[in-house]
Amino acid sequence: MNRFKIEGGFQLKGSITPQGAKNEALQILCAVLLTPEEVIVNNIPDIKDVNTLIAILGEMGVEVVRKNAHEYSFKASHINLEYLHSQEFVQKTAKIRGSVMLVGPLLARFGRAYIPKPGGDKIGRRRLDTHFIGLQNLGANFDYDAVGKYYCVEGNNLKGTYMLLDEASVTGTANIILAAVLAKGTTTIYNAACEPYIQQLCKMLNSMGAKISGIASNLITIEGVTELKGCEHTILPDMIEIGSFIGLAAMTGSEITIKNVSMPNLGIIPKAFQRLGIKMELINDDLFIPAQEHYQIETFIDGSIMNIDDAPWPGLTPDLLSVILVTATQANGSVLIHQKMFESRLFFVDKLIDMGAQIILCDPHRATVIGLNKMQILRGIAMTSPDIRAGMALLIAALSAKGTSIIDNIDQIDRGYERIDDRLNALGAKIERVN
Repeated sequence: MNRFKIEGGFQLKGSITPQGAKNEALQILCAVLLTPEEVIVNNIPDIKDVNTLIAILGEMGVEVVRKNAHEYSFKASHINLEYLHSQEFVQKTAKIRGSVMLVGPLLARFGRAYIPKPGGDKIGRRRLDTHFIGLQNLGANFDYDAVGKYYCVEGNNLKGTYMLLDEASVTGTANIILAAVLAKGTTTIYNAACEPYIQQLCKMLNSMGAKISGIASNLITIEGVTELKGCEHTILPDMIEIGSFIGLAAMTGSEITIKNVSMPNLGIIPKAFQRLGIKMELINDDLFIPAQEHYQIETFIDGSIMNIDDAPWPGLTPDLLSVILVTATQANGSVLIHQKMFESRLFFVDKLIDMGAQIILCDPHRATVIGLNKMQILRGIAMTSPDIRAGMALLIAALSAKGTSIIDNIDQIDRGYERIDDRLNALGAKIERVN
């Protein structure tokens, strides 16, 4: 198992280009199963979760051609559904949660799908009810093998309908859309997720011949079509990585330019970091973060403590709360971080406390951070990455800390961040990958 050895306390400087969006890529890759024609996808991130899904598609029978490091061609003209029963399929899909979105397109095009209980980060209960109830609304039948933790879904005559989702699940909304585009009649999804990932998926499907309206809202209408054609699609820059780089610049007092950020698709993310006192400037489509010796957390208008919490889009994505929390440890002031969605995502703060951070874990969902204003620098320690986003937050903490830090289980970080050690070392970081 690999680990990172980090020498902290160095200022970074330079430009960095964010990778393609991981969460969008997982949805887009599942969508290639909806047509037998060629689909070209640009700006695919070269990360473990995405590469695992591409490998699954290839073993399913999709013709995969890697044109360059981040551009692929897919042609799903001959799919071997028997592969879905193989041990290789079980093992690979169990590694990534995004594999559950294979169900929608397989059901829509072939009338059946099989999927093991998907894997992913261990950040608390992550139910799949929204996915399955939505597909059942379209006419699918589910069977769950509790012993084998295996789902079987069938539906040869999907029909559009109205549905009100119990939660605005991003992957749940994507799965329902992927099935509904080939269903008969009209499907209306209320309380749909409307993140840029979903918007991009809908735009791609429309370019393939789908008829989706209400894009960017929580009321999506889909008129089913009989077939879809090929297309070319470009994935947005990863908003989570962009936010991570903003926090990194502030924590290390560095001057960093984040290139080609697609600012209109960042939503409230820049404002969330500005509430911590971090300055930034948009130059064309590049985000310039100047070196700051100190940054001051804002208060609310009545002077009460700032509260930063996650919410469905256009609220703040929960994937960035770990980075925002660690960035707040060196700000001036206090902030309450409220992670509403996942009950285990804040449990990494014990490592930050060991590094010298002032954090009160109120309960599994809330943590109060008392910023040290860089008067007491964090100290390097040995720690383990519990999940993708917490792993990146710990890496940021280690880069700002005094001394040497060790981060084990960096496969978690590699699942979501492309060659992060090489790219940050190019800015002046001291990160060594150790076997």
